Amino acid sequence: MGLMTGLEMVRHRTEHEEQERLSPCAVLSRQSRGRQRPEESSPVRTEFARDRDRILHSKAFRRLKYKTQVFFSPAGDHYRTRLSHTLEVAQIARTIARALRLNEDLTEAIALGHDVGHAPFGHAGEQALDALCNGGFVHSQQSLRVVDVLERDGAGLNLTWEVRDGIAYHSKHQESVSQPLVGATGTLEGAVVRMSDAVAYLNADIDDAVRAGLIALDDLPSDAIGALGRVHGDRIDTMVNGIIQESWGIADGRLGMGIAMGQSLLDATDALRKFMFSQVYKHPSVEREAKKARMVVSQLYTYFEADAEELATEMHREGGPEWTVCDYISGMTDRYAARTFERLFTPRPWTY
Repeated sequence: MGLMTGLEMVRHRTEHEEQERLSPCAVLSRQSRGRQRPEESSPVRTEFARDRDRILHSKAFRRLKYKTQVFFSPAGDHYRTRLSHTLEVAQIARTIARALRLNEDLTEAIALGHDVGHAPFGHAGEQALDALCNGGFVHSQQSLRVVDVLERDGAGLNLTWEVRDGIAYHSKHQESVSQPLVGATGTLEGAVVRMSDAVAYLNADIDDAVRAGLIALDDLPSDAIGALGRVHGDRIDTMVNGIIQESWGIADGRLGMGIAMGQSLLDATDALRKFMFSQVYKHPSVEREAKKARMVVSQLYTYFEADAEELATEMHREGGPEWTVCDYISGMTDRYAARTFERLFTPRPWTY
């Protein structure tokens, strides 16, 4: 009992430090809205720290290392994958959260879980599933389904409301990094991750596009580069500092403020994003491979749809056969999807 009391003091001390150190705008671990199913608290870790660890140790998180960021199955070792992107988001988000005295554990948990439901082949795979799945397919909502239903053989991770909310509403509208695609996060920590996601992928995609020879640094819009910086690290630094500067009142507990970027930096960031959509994401060579990826996903969907009920039985999932096919395919890595397609649809040499 004495040992148990000592262990419990670890969590209580951390929770007390949160209350003393964090902004009144931050979410305190002890004030979480709770989990879908009640659980006994950890004697050592806060609720958000437990969520972070559960995501980190999940199978869906490990599969991110073989899922596309922009370039499908790149041969070079230095191209980003969905996993390296996720780690970059977490690093940027923690820097901002720390500066604004927000809850870093909550921020990191949302960041690590935000893309666990992403389809193979990046947004090309997502587009294919969106056209096929009953009710459409959005990777942010699928990420929530992964942590709620699919992990742990159908038991889910039973995460806190705050982490689930941040995962569900992290996606941004194409027009601006400041506009959410659907709804708005219920916590400032979730809003930090949404902005950090844009900072991470935009600058990483520029770096990878230059490495791939699709663009040169001199092709980038001069006004945007003049405002943000020419070097990869300088641009991230400028964006992160701009978010902290514009949102600074949160650190002092000023209610009504949100996570934002100054208008001049936001305009430059959106100009850079618009350039990437037109010159990289829709580049003929990228689109050519994306077309193949959509075909692979579509063919796999059609094939497994015919045996959806059997697949549902094998996977022990809920939501009906049509959801089972989406779950199964969206959980595939790029290489597993490609191997499965080859096995199912490519003729093999006849052996006697």
